[in-house]
Amino acid sequence: MKIFVFTALDEAARTYLRQQLPAEAKVSFKEETGAGQPPAAFQEAEVLLGNPPPAWLTAGPLPKLRFWQIDSAGFDRYKGVHLAVPVANMGDFFAWACAETMVAGLLALYRRLPELVLLQEKQQWVGAEVRGRQGLLRGKRVVILGAGTIGQAVREQLSGFGCAVQLLARTDPQAQLHSKEELAAALPETDVVINCLPGSADKFFSAELVAAMRPDSIYASVGRGNTTDEPALIEALQAGRLGGAVLDVTATEPIPPGHPLWTLPHVLLTQHTGGGQPREAKGKIDQLIRNLAHLRAGQPLENVVDLSAGY
Repeated sequence: MKIFVFTALDEAARTYLRQQLPAEAKVSFKEETGAGQPPAAFQEAEVLLGNPPPAWLTAGPLPKLRFWQIDSAGFDRYKGVHLAVPVANMGDFFAWACAETMVAGLLALYRRLPELVLLQEKQQWVGAEVRGRQGLLRGKRVVILGAGTIGQAVREQLSGFGCAVQLLARTDPQAQLHSKEELAAALPETDVVINCLPGSADKFFSAELVAAMRPDSIYASVGRGNTTDEPALIEALQAGRLGGAVLDVTATEPIPPGHPLWTLPHVLLTQHTGGGQPREAKGKIDQLIRNLAHLRAGQPLENVVDLSAGY
C-alpha cells in the first residue's frame, strides 16, 4: 500500500503513523519531495492524507488512488474536484475546540482581557476604570449561523452561560431561523452573532446584515472568511456601529501588514487557530487508520463527504 501524506507532521507524528500502518505500507511525505508540482509519489498513491492544492487533483488521472482522507472539517475549496473514490473529512474532530475559541474570544472582549493584558505589559494598574466597562456573556441573546457540529458545540457551551440561542440553517429542523429575511428581523434584538458557515455560503453575512446588528453587539466568525462581507464589517467597526469582533478566519490569510483588522480596537484575531488542540496530529492519523481498517474490511467509512456539495 502506497500512502502519500500532504499533512505536515513532525518526526514524532511520522513515527506514530508508521507504527499504526501495516509493515508493507510505503509512506511518502510532502516535505520529502521538494516539489511544487504533484510529485511521482503523489501520482502513484493508493491513499492520500491531507489537503493538497486542488490543481494537484485535477492535473491528471490518479489511477491507483483508492481513498482520500482530508485532514480538516471544511473542504469547500475542492468543490470542483471529481474523484471516483471515497473521500472523508475529520467530521466533528475540531468542533469542540472551535467552539471554545469562540466562547473564549467573547469572554475576553466582554471582560476586557486584551486591554488588561496590555496594561500588564506596561505595568499599569487602572483596574477600577476597566471594571466599570466590563460586560457579561451571561444571558446574552445569540444567533449562531449554521447548525453543523461547530454550531451545535457552541450552543452547548453557551447553555452554561444561560444564553438565549437561536440557530440559523436553511432546512435543519433544529434551527429557529431559516432565511436571511428571518435573520435580518432577529438581529436588532441580538447581542452576539457567531458565524459557523461553510465556504459555500459565500458573502452570506452581507453589508445589509452587518447594518442590521445592534451598535453594542459582537460579531464572531469561525466558519470561512469568505462568508462575511469583510469590508462592510470593517467599516462598521471603524464607525463604532459594532461593539467588537472575534475573528478566527478572515478573507485573506494571513492578513497582510497594514490591514485595518490588525489595529482596530475591540477586535480579537485568533489567526485560524480555532481547531487547535493537544494531540491534533495524532487525531488526524487515528482517523486515517480507522478508515483504512474499514476500507480493508469492506465496512462503511467514517465521515464520508460529497465534494460537489462543498460542505
